[in-house]
Amino acid sequence: QVQLVESGGGLVQAGGSLRLSCAASGRTFSTYAMGWVRQAPGKERTFVASINDSGGFTYYADSVKGRFTISRDNAKNTVYLQMNSLKPEDTAVYYCNAGSRYWGPGTQVTVSS
Repeated sequence: QVQLVESGGGLVQAGGSLRLSCAASGRTFSTYAMGWVRQAPGKERTFVASINDSGGFTYYADSVKGRFTISRDNAKNTVYLQMNSLKPEDTAVYYCNAGSRYWGPGTQVTVSS
């Protein structure tokens, strides 16, 4: 069992930055690939980024490539999403997941124009 809690969301102006964190409980964090997805109002959840268990491989949606960076610290049981050059269309609730099996409650990111 893995429990996830996201933090770091908030309101930011377009062009600004935020860093999301996802803290995990449990001893098996380092065995899971971790990912971030987001859900904008009235839309389905969409993939944002993922990282493999060791942190050696990362994947990004085209819409965030070059602006967002996913990373993890297995010693701290935490995965991060550094978001730069934010756009109003990045406004969404951001969820982290472990192996697409365990999910956090989400954190709201709002980007004003």
